[in-house]
Amino acid sequence: MRCLCSSQPFDPAPSPGLDGTCGPADTRAMEWRDEGVVLAARPFGETSAVAEVFTPAHGRHAGVVRGGAGRRMAPVLQPGTQVAASWRARLDDQLGTFTLEPLRPRIALLSDAGRLAALGAACAVLCAALPERAPHPALWPPTIALFDILDSGADGWPLAYLRWELGLLDDLGFGLDLTACAVTGRTDDLAYVSPRTGRAVARAAAGDWAPRLLPLPACLTTASPTPGPTATEIARGLDLTAHFLLRALPHGSQGPRLPEARVRLALRMK
Repeated sequence: MRCLCSSQPFDPAPSPGLDGTCGPADTRAMEWRDEGVVLAARPFGETSAVAEVFTPAHGRHAGVVRGGAGRRMAPVLQPGTQVAASWRARLDDQLGTFTLEPLRPRIALLSDAGRLAALGAACAVLCAALPERAPHPALWPPTIALFDILDSGADGWPLAYLRWELGLLDDLGFGLDLTACAVTGRTDDLAYVSPRTGRAVARAAAGDWAPRLLPLPACLTTASPTPGPTATEIARGLDLTAHFLLRALPHGSQGPRLPEARVRLALRMK
C-alpha cells in the first residue's frame, strides 16, 4: 500500500483555525492522505465529531469531522470501518480536520455479539496503547487481517484475536518469547511464562516457581493441538496478554488500566 502524504503549500484567504487564530494569506497548510480504520469517535460541538483513525503511515491520529454528528456520517464513524482519510490543518500541532470516505464497512459484525466485542476490544486497545501520530506500519497488515476475519464469519477468530494481541505487544517493544524454555532451551512441554521477562518456561523446569508463573495455553506454542483451542485456553491466553498489555499502556493517575471493551471481551470468553 502506498501512502499519499505530503506537507503541501496552501494559499487561501485567511481563515480561523481550530484554535480560533487567523493566519496570513500565505500560510502553509499541513495535509496528508492515507488509508485507515476508524477506532473511535466522540461528539465535538453541536454538529461535528472528533475521530480517532489508525493509519499505517501516521499511526493513531485524531481530527475533526465536520457534520460527524449527523446521520449520514454515523456508519462511517463506526469502529472498524476502513476509510480513505484526508487530514488538513494550518499547523502540524493543531487538531486539524478529517475528510473520511468509506472503503469497507464492517456491517456483518453487527449480527454477531462475540465478533463485535472482539472488534471493539481491538479498536479500544489500539486507542489506549498507540502513542498519537507515531507510525506503526508493521501493525497495519495484521490489524486489517484480523478485522477481515471478524467480518468474514470464518471460524477461529478468538485465536486470531489472541495472536493479534501478541503481535501488538511485539510492535510496542513488549514482545513475548514463546519459542523455547528460558531455563533449559527446550522447545517442548512449554507450560508457563515468566511474568517479568515474558519468556516461556517448560513444565519440568518450573519446579517450585510454577505458582509464580503465568500459564501458557497450548494454542500459543509451536505444538498447539490440531482441533483448535478450547474456551479455557483462549481465556488463559487473554489473561497472559493482559498482564503485558498493562505494562505497555500509559500510566494514568491510578496506574495502567485495560480498556473496558477489552475487559468485557475477556469476560465473554470465560
